[in-house]
Amino acid sequence: MTAVLKYDAACQAIAEAKTVDEVTDWIDKAAAVREYGRRIRNRQIEIDAIEIRVRAKKRRGELLSRMKTDGLIVVGRNKKIMSNGNDMMTLEELGITRDESSEEQKIAAIPGDSFERLVARCRAYAEQHPEKHSFDVLGEGRDVDKKQRREEREAYLGGIQLALPKKKYGVILADPEWKFKTYSLETGMDRAADNHYPTSETDKICARPVADIAADAAALFLWATVPMLPDAFRVMAAWGFEYKSHCIWKKDRIGTGYWFRNQHELLLIGTKGKIPAPAMGTQFPSVIDAPVGKHSQKPDAFYEIIEKYFPTLPKIELNARRARAGWDSWGNEAPHDPETGEVIEYPEEVSGTAAPSTGCGMADESQRIMSAPPPFLDDTLELPAFLKRGPDNAAPFGKVGT
Repeated sequence: MTAVLKYDAACQAIAEAKTVDEVTDWIDKAAAVREYGRRIRNRQIEIDAIEIRVRAKKRRGELLSRMKTDGLIVVGRNKKIMSNGNDMMTLEELGITRDESSEEQKIAAIPGDSFERLVARCRAYAEQHPEKHSFDVLGEGRDVDKKQRREEREAYLGGIQLALPKKKYGVILADPEWKFKTYSLETGMDRAADNHYPTSETDKICARPVADIAADAAALFLWATVPMLPDAFRVMAAWGFEYKSHCIWKKDRIGTGYWFRNQHELLLIGTKGKIPAPAMGTQFPSVIDAPVGKHSQKPDAFYEIIEKYFPTLPKIELNARRARAGWDSWGNEAPHDPETGEVIEYPEEVSGTAAPSTGCGMADESQRIMSAPPPFLDDTLELPAFLKRGPDNAAPFGKVGT
Protein backbone atom coordinates (compact mmCIF):
# COMPACT_ATOMS: atom_id res chain seq x y z
CA MET A 1 0.00 0.00 0.00
CA THR A 2 1.60 3.24 -1.15
CA ALA A 3 -0.61 5.68 0.68
CA VAL A 4 -2.52 5.79 3.93
CA LEU A 5 -5.96 7.30 4.31
CA LYS A 6 -5.85 10.86 5.55
CA TYR A 7 -8.21 10.88 8.50
CA ASP A 8 -9.85 14.31 8.11
CA ALA A 9 -10.21 14.03 4.32
CA ALA A 10 -11.73 10.57 4.64
CA CYS A 11 -14.27 11.69 7.24
CA GLN A 12 -15.27 14.65 5.08
CA ALA A 13 -15.64 12.53 1.94
CA ILE A 14 -17.78 9.98 3.79
CA ALA A 15 -20.06 12.69 5.17
CA GLU A 16 -20.56 14.08 1.65
CA ALA A 17 -21.05 10.72 -0.08
CA LYS A 18 -24.30 10.54 -2.07
CA THR A 19 -24.53 6.89 -3.06
CA VAL A 20 -24.24 3.53 -1.34
CA ASP A 21 -21.47 2.50 -3.74
CA GLU A 22 -19.34 5.49 -2.74
CA VAL A 23 -19.61 4.65 0.93
CA THR A 24 -19.02 0.94 0.34
CA ASP A 25 -15.74 1.87 -1.37
CA TRP A 26 -14.69 3.77 1.77
CA ILE A 27 -15.64 0.83 3.99
CA ASP A 28 -13.42 -1.45 1.89
CA LYS A 29 -10.55 1.06 1.89
CA ALA A 30 -10.75 1.50 5.66
CA ALA A 31 -10.69 -2.29 6.18
CA ALA A 32 -7.57 -2.56 4.02
CA VAL A 33 -5.81 0.27 5.88
CA ARG A 34 -6.73 -1.28 9.21
CA GLU A 35 -5.01 -4.51 8.20
CA TYR A 36 -2.05 -2.54 6.93
CA GLY A 37 -1.75 -0.77 10.28
CA ARG A 38 -1.84 -4.12 12.07
CA ARG A 39 0.89 -5.57 9.86
CA ILE A 40 3.28 -2.68 10.41
CA ARG A 41 2.23 -2.48 14.08
CA ASN A 42 1.16 1.14 13.83
CA ARG A 43 -1.72 1.36 16.30
CA GLN A 44 -2.56 4.96 15.36
CA ILE A 45 -3.15 4.07 11.72
CA GLU A 46 -5.19 1.04 12.73
CA ILE A 47 -7.45 3.00 15.13
CA ASP A 48 -7.96 5.81 12.60
CA ALA A 49 -9.02 3.23 10.01
CA ILE A 50 -11.38 1.55 12.49
CA GLU A 51 -13.05 4.90 13.20
CA ILE A 52 -13.30 5.78 9.50
CA ARG A 53 -14.96 2.43 8.87
CA VAL A 54 -17.61 2.90 11.56
CA ARG A 55 -18.32 6.42 10.27
CA ALA A 56 -18.77 4.96 6.79
CA LYS A 57 -21.14 2.34 8.20
CA LYS A 58 -23.24 5.09 9.75
CA ARG A 59 -23.36 6.98 6.46
CA ARG A 60 -24.29 3.86 4.49
CA GLY A 61 -27.01 3.17 7.04
CA GLU A 62 -28.39 6.67 6.49
CA LEU A 63 -28.49 6.13 2.73
CA LEU A 64 -30.09 2.69 3.07
CA SER A 65 -32.73 4.05 5.42
CA ARG A 66 -33.51 6.84 2.96
CA MET A 67 -33.74 4.37 0.07
CA LYS A 68 -36.09 2.20 2.12
CA THR A 69 -38.30 5.21 2.91
CA ASP A 70 -38.35 6.18 -0.76
CA GLY A 71 -39.24 2.64 -1.80
CA LEU A 72 -35.98 2.07 -3.68
CA ILE A 73 -35.07 -1.20 -1.95
CA VAL A 74 -36.98 -4.44 -2.26
CA VAL A 75 -36.76 -7.33 0.19
CA GLY A 76 -35.70 -10.65 -1.36
CA ARG A 77 -34.53 -11.46 -4.85
CA ASN A 78 -37.63 -10.57 -6.91
CA LYS A 79 -37.20 -7.13 -8.43
CA LYS A 80 -40.12 -4.81 -8.96
CA ILE A 81 -40.77 -2.00 -11.39
CA MET A 82 -41.48 1.41 -9.88
CA SER A 83 -44.21 3.70 -11.22
CA ASN A 84 -41.55 5.76 -13.01
CA GLY A 85 -40.27 2.68 -14.84
CA ASN A 86 -37.08 2.27 -12.80
CA ASP A 87 -36.09 -1.01 -11.19
CA MET A 88 -35.96 -1.30 -7.42
CA MET A 89 -32.62 -2.46 -5.99
CA THR A 90 -32.06 -5.51 -3.82
CA LEU A 91 -29.53 -5.66 -0.98
CA GLU A 92 -27.78 -8.46 -2.84
CA GLU A 93 -27.27 -6.19 -5.84
CA LEU A 94 -25.84 -3.54 -3.51
CA GLY A 95 -23.40 -6.09 -2.07
CA ILE A 96 -24.88 -5.78 1.41
CA THR A 97 -26.22 -8.53 3.65
CA ARG A 98 -29.41 -8.13 5.66
CA ASP A 99 -27.41 -8.22 8.90
CA GLU A 100 -25.15 -5.44 7.67
CA SER A 101 -28.15 -3.40 6.59
CA SER A 102 -29.84 -3.86 9.97
CA GLU A 103 -26.71 -2.98 11.95
CA GLU A 104 -25.88 0.08 9.85
CA GLN A 105 -29.40 1.50 9.99
CA LYS A 106 -29.31 1.13 13.78
CA ILE A 107 -26.02 3.03 13.88
CA ALA A 108 -27.53 5.66 11.56
CA ALA A 109 -30.42 6.14 14.01
CA ILE A 110 -28.06 7.29 16.80
CA PRO A 111 -28.22 11.13 16.98
CA GLY A 112 -25.08 12.96 15.90
CA ASP A 113 -23.86 14.22 19.29
CA SER A 114 -24.51 10.88 20.96
CA PHE A 115 -22.75 9.07 18.11
CA GLU A 116 -19.68 11.28 18.50
CA ARG A 117 -19.52 10.57 22.24
CA LEU A 118 -19.90 6.83 21.66
CA VAL A 119 -17.13 6.88 19.04
CA ALA A 120 -14.90 8.79 21.45
CA ARG A 121 -15.56 6.19 24.17
CA CYS A 122 -14.82 3.32 21.77
CA ARG A 123 -11.64 5.03 20.57
CA ALA A 124 -10.40 5.65 24.11
CA TYR A 125 -11.04 2.00 24.97
CA ALA A 126 -9.24 0.78 21.84
CA GLU A 127 -6.23 2.97 22.63
CA GLN A 128 -5.90 1.23 26.00
CA HIS A 129 -6.54 -2.29 24.66
CA PRO A 130 -4.29 -3.30 21.73
CA GLU A 131 -6.34 -6.45 21.16
CA LYS A 132 -9.38 -4.35 20.14
CA HIS A 133 -9.76 -4.23 16.34
CA SER A 134 -13.26 -2.77 15.90
CA PHE A 135 -15.66 -0.22 17.41
CA ASP A 136 -18.91 -1.63 18.78
CA VAL A 137 -20.89 1.59 19.04
CA LEU A 138 -24.18 -0.29 19.41
CA GLY A 139 -22.81 -2.35 22.29
CA GLU A 140 -21.31 0.74 23.87
CA GLY A 141 -24.68 2.47 23.55
CA ARG A 142 -26.40 -0.39 25.35
CA ASP A 143 -23.75 -0.25 28.11
CA VAL A 144 -24.36 3.48 28.52
CA ASP A 145 -28.10 2.86 28.74
CA LYS A 146 -27.56 0.18 31.39
CA LYS A 147 -25.42 2.58 33.43
CA GLN A 148 -28.05 5.29 33.13
CA ARG A 149 -30.81 2.93 34.22
CA ARG A 150 -28.68 1.72 37.14
CA GLU A 151 -28.05 5.30 38.29
CA GLU A 152 -31.74 6.13 37.95
CA ARG A 153 -32.73 3.06 39.96
CA GLU A 154 -30.22 3.85 42.73
CA ALA A 155 -31.37 7.48 42.93
CA TYR A 156 -35.03 6.40 42.90
CA LEU A 157 -34.50 3.96 45.77
CA GLY A 158 -32.58 6.59 47.72
CA GLY A 159 -35.40 9.10 47.41
CA ILE A 160 -38.07 6.59 48.39
CA GLN A 161 -36.13 5.28 51.39
CA LEU A 162 -35.41 8.76 52.70
CA ALA A 163 -39.08 9.68 52.34
CA LEU A 164 -40.38 6.81 54.45
CA PRO A 165 -42.07 7.90 57.70
CA LYS A 166 -39.67 5.74 59.71
CA LYS A 167 -36.21 5.62 58.23
CA LYS A 168 -35.03 2.54 56.39
CA TYR A 169 -31.55 1.96 55.05
CA GLY A 170 -30.51 0.85 51.60
CA VAL A 171 -26.92 0.26 52.71
CA ILE A 172 -25.92 -1.48 55.93
CA LEU A 173 -22.27 -1.91 56.87
CA ALA A 174 -21.62 -4.22 59.80
CA ASP A 175 -18.44 -5.20 61.62
CA PRO A 176 -19.72 -7.59 64.29
CA GLU A 177 -17.72 -8.22 67.45
CA TRP A 178 -17.09 -11.87 66.59
CA LYS A 179 -16.25 -14.18 69.49
CA PHE A 180 -13.61 -16.58 68.19
CA LYS A 181 -13.14 -19.76 70.20
CA THR A 182 -9.41 -20.42 70.54
CA TYR A 183 -7.95 -23.88 70.89
CA SER A 184 -6.60 -22.98 74.31
CA LEU A 185 -8.08 -20.48 76.75
CA GLU A 186 -4.67 -20.19 78.40
CA THR A 187 -2.41 -19.57 75.38
CA GLY A 188 -4.90 -18.31 72.78
CA MET A 189 -6.61 -15.46 74.64
CA ASP A 190 -3.53 -13.24 74.63
CA ARG A 191 -4.30 -12.35 71.00
CA ALA A 192 -8.11 -12.52 71.14
CA ALA A 193 -10.45 -9.66 70.24
CA ASP A 194 -11.86 -9.89 73.78
CA ASN A 195 -8.75 -8.03 74.96
CA HIS A 196 -9.75 -4.99 72.88
CA TYR A 197 -13.56 -4.86 73.09
CA PRO A 198 -16.47 -7.00 74.33
CA THR A 199 -17.38 -9.82 71.97
CA SER A 200 -20.66 -11.65 71.39
CA GLU A 201 -21.74 -15.15 70.56
CA THR A 202 -22.91 -15.61 66.99
CA ASP A 203 -26.44 -16.49 68.06
CA LYS A 204 -26.79 -13.10 69.75
CA ILE A 205 -25.51 -11.31 66.66
CA CYS A 206 -27.99 -13.25 64.51
CA ALA A 207 -30.84 -12.21 66.81
CA ARG A 208 -30.29 -8.47 66.35
CA PRO A 209 -33.23 -6.78 64.60
CA VAL A 210 -31.24 -5.57 61.62
CA ALA A 211 -34.10 -6.56 59.32
CA ASP A 212 -36.21 -3.87 61.01
CA ILE A 213 -34.01 -1.09 59.64
CA ALA A 214 -33.32 -2.61 56.20
CA ALA A 215 -35.25 -1.25 53.23
CA ASP A 216 -37.07 -3.63 50.91
CA ALA A 217 -34.17 -3.23 48.47
CA ALA A 218 -30.88 -3.08 50.34
CA ALA A 219 -27.24 -4.18 50.34
CA LEU A 220 -25.39 -5.55 53.35
CA PHE A 221 -21.63 -5.21 53.59
CA LEU A 222 -20.52 -7.59 56.34
CA TRP A 223 -16.96 -7.84 57.67
CA ALA A 224 -15.71 -11.33 58.50
CA THR A 225 -12.43 -12.74 59.68
CA VAL A 226 -11.18 -16.00 58.18
CA PRO A 227 -12.14 -18.34 61.07
CA MET A 228 -15.55 -16.69 61.44
CA LEU A 229 -16.57 -17.00 57.78
CA PRO A 230 -19.21 -19.74 58.39
CA ASP A 231 -20.68 -17.61 61.19
CA ALA A 232 -20.81 -14.59 58.89
CA PHE A 233 -22.93 -16.53 56.39
CA ARG A 234 -25.27 -17.48 59.23
CA VAL A 235 -25.61 -13.87 60.31
CA MET A 236 -26.20 -12.65 56.75
CA ALA A 237 -29.04 -15.13 56.28
CA ALA A 238 -30.53 -14.39 59.71
CA TRP A 239 -30.67 -10.69 58.85
CA GLY A 240 -32.55 -11.45 55.63
CA PHE A 241 -29.81 -11.07 53.02
CA GLU A 242 -28.56 -13.39 50.29
CA TYR A 243 -24.81 -13.68 49.71
CA LYS A 244 -23.64 -12.28 46.34
CA SER A 245 -19.90 -11.65 46.41
CA HIS A 246 -16.99 -10.41 48.53
CA CYS A 247 -13.83 -8.37 48.40
CA ILE A 248 -10.60 -8.70 50.34
CA TRP A 249 -8.67 -6.26 52.49
CA LYS A 250 -4.99 -7.17 52.05
CA LYS A 251 -3.15 -5.83 55.07
CA ASP A 252 0.39 -4.45 55.28
CA ARG A 253 1.28 -6.78 58.14
CA ILE A 254 0.89 -10.47 58.78
CA GLY A 255 -1.14 -11.87 61.65
CA THR A 256 -1.70 -15.22 63.31
CA GLY A 257 -3.49 -18.37 62.27
CA TYR A 258 -3.57 -22.14 62.66
CA TRP A 259 -3.33 -23.21 59.00
CA PHE A 260 -2.01 -19.96 57.51
CA ARG A 261 -0.87 -16.71 59.05
CA ASN A 262 -3.65 -14.45 57.99
CA GLN A 263 -2.98 -11.19 56.20
CA HIS A 264 -6.49 -10.33 55.07
CA GLU A 265 -10.12 -9.83 56.05
CA LEU A 266 -13.23 -10.43 54.01
CA LEU A 267 -16.01 -7.97 53.25
CA LEU A 268 -19.05 -10.01 52.23
CA ILE A 269 -21.80 -8.47 50.10
CA GLY A 270 -25.39 -9.64 50.43
CA THR A 271 -28.58 -8.20 48.98
CA LYS A 272 -32.33 -8.26 49.44
CA GLY A 273 -34.92 -7.06 46.95
CA LYS A 274 -34.07 -5.43 43.64
CA ILE A 275 -30.93 -3.54 44.60
CA PRO A 276 -28.90 -2.59 41.48
CA ALA A 277 -25.44 -4.09 41.09
CA PRO A 278 -22.66 -1.81 39.83
CA ALA A 279 -22.79 -1.08 36.12
CA MET A 280 -20.32 -2.96 33.94
CA GLY A 281 -16.99 -1.19 33.80
CA THR A 282 -17.50 0.63 37.10
CA GLN A 283 -16.61 -2.23 39.45
CA PHE A 284 -13.65 -1.91 41.79
CA PRO A 285 -11.02 -4.68 42.02
CA SER A 286 -11.78 -7.42 44.52
CA VAL A 287 -8.49 -7.04 46.41
CA ILE A 288 -7.78 -3.74 48.19
CA ASP A 289 -4.35 -3.07 49.69
CA ALA A 290 -4.53 -0.83 52.75
CA PRO A 291 -2.51 -0.41 55.97
CA VAL A 292 -3.74 -1.64 59.34
CA GLY A 293 -5.04 0.99 61.76
CA LYS A 294 -6.27 0.66 65.31
CA HIS A 295 -7.75 -2.67 66.33
CA SER A 296 -10.85 -3.48 64.25
CA GLN A 297 -10.73 -0.09 62.49
CA LYS A 298 -11.35 -0.48 58.77
CA PRO A 299 -9.69 1.54 55.98
CA ASP A 300 -11.48 4.53 54.47
CA ALA A 301 -11.10 2.95 51.02
CA PHE A 302 -13.98 0.55 51.69
CA TYR A 303 -16.32 3.35 52.78
CA GLU A 304 -15.42 5.21 49.59
CA ILE A 305 -16.21 2.16 47.45
CA ILE A 306 -19.63 1.79 49.05
CA GLU A 307 -20.34 5.51 48.66
CA LYS A 308 -19.33 5.33 45.01
CA TYR A 309 -21.65 2.38 44.37
CA PHE A 310 -24.59 3.89 46.28
CA PRO A 311 -24.25 7.69 46.45
CA THR A 312 -27.88 8.44 47.32
CA LEU A 313 -29.08 5.48 49.40
CA PRO A 314 -29.32 6.12 53.15
CA LYS A 315 -26.44 4.36 54.93
CA ILE A 316 -25.87 3.03 58.41
CA GLU A 317 -22.86 1.43 60.08
CA LEU A 318 -23.23 -1.08 62.87
CA ASN A 319 -20.50 -1.27 65.54
CA ALA A 320 -18.99 1.95 64.23
CA ARG A 321 -15.66 3.02 65.65
CA ARG A 322 -15.72 6.46 64.04
CA ALA A 323 -18.37 8.89 62.90
CA ARG A 324 -18.51 9.46 59.14
CA ALA A 325 -20.34 12.17 57.24
CA GLY A 326 -23.43 10.85 55.48
CA TRP A 327 -23.67 7.74 57.67
CA ASP A 328 -25.82 6.94 60.69
CA SER A 329 -24.67 4.68 63.52
CA TRP A 330 -26.80 1.99 65.14
CA GLY A 331 -26.12 -0.05 68.25
CA ASN A 332 -23.43 2.43 69.23
CA GLU A 333 -24.52 5.55 71.08
CA ALA A 334 -21.12 6.61 72.46
CA PRO A 335 -20.11 10.25 71.94
CA HIS A 336 -17.59 11.00 69.18
CA ASP A 337 -14.51 13.16 69.34
CA PRO A 338 -15.37 16.24 67.21
CA GLU A 339 -11.88 16.42 65.67
CA THR A 340 -10.94 12.79 65.03
CA GLY A 341 -14.42 11.24 64.83
CA GLU A 342 -13.20 8.43 67.11
CA VAL A 343 -15.74 6.81 69.41
CA ILE A 344 -14.85 7.98 72.93
CA GLU A 345 -16.02 4.86 74.71
CA TYR A 346 -17.68 1.63 73.76
CA PRO A 347 -21.31 1.33 74.92
CA GLU A 348 -22.75 -1.68 76.68
CA GLU A 349 -24.92 -2.54 73.66
CA VAL A 350 -22.02 -4.12 71.74
CA SER A 351 -21.45 -6.67 74.47
CA GLY A 352 -24.26 -8.71 73.01
CA THR A 353 -27.50 -7.01 74.03
CA ALA A 354 -29.40 -6.25 70.88
CA ALA A 355 -30.00 -2.58 70.23
CA PRO A 356 -33.65 -1.67 70.52
CA SER A 357 -35.69 -2.09 67.41
CA THR A 358 -36.58 1.08 65.57
CA GLY A 359 -40.07 -0.28 65.03
CA CYS A 360 -39.92 0.64 61.36
CA GLY A 361 -42.78 -1.54 60.19
CA MET A 362 -43.60 -0.89 56.54
CA ALA A 363 -47.08 0.53 56.01
CA ASP A 364 -49.14 -0.63 53.04
CA GLU A 365 -48.60 2.68 51.27
CA SER A 366 -44.83 2.44 51.73
CA GLN A 367 -44.91 -1.08 50.33
CA ARG A 368 -46.79 0.20 47.29
CA ILE A 369 -44.32 3.03 46.71
CA MET A 370 -41.29 0.77 47.02
CA SER A 371 -42.71 -1.74 44.53
CA ALA A 372 -43.49 0.88 41.91
CA PRO A 373 -41.18 0.84 38.85
CA PRO A 374 -38.56 3.61 38.73
CA PRO A 375 -39.02 6.51 36.34
CA PHE A 376 -36.95 6.39 33.17
CA LEU A 377 -35.26 9.73 32.76
CA ASP A 378 -33.74 11.30 29.67
CA ASP A 379 -29.96 11.84 29.72
CA THR A 380 -27.70 14.13 27.75
CA LEU A 381 -26.63 11.08 25.75
CA GLU A 382 -29.67 10.60 23.53
CA LEU A 383 -30.05 6.99 22.42
CA PRO A 384 -32.52 5.52 19.93
CA ALA A 385 -35.24 3.28 21.28
CA PHE A 386 -33.67 0.00 20.18
CA LEU A 387 -30.63 0.66 22.39
CA LYS A 388 -32.83 1.10 25.45
CA ARG A 389 -34.92 -1.21 27.56
CA GLY A 390 -38.49 -0.20 28.17
CA PRO A 391 -39.99 0.42 31.63
CA ASP A 392 -40.89 -3.26 31.82
CA ASN A 393 -37.20 -4.15 31.33
CA ALA A 394 -38.00 -5.97 28.11
CA ALA A 395 -35.17 -6.93 25.81
CA PRO A 396 -34.03 -4.42 23.16
CA PHE A 397 -36.31 -4.17 20.16
CA GLY A 398 -35.75 -6.31 17.10
CA LYS A 399 -33.84 -5.54 13.96
CA VAL A 400 -34.23 -2.24 12.17
CA GLY A 401 -34.21 -2.11 8.41
CA THR A 402 -34.34 -4.80 5.79
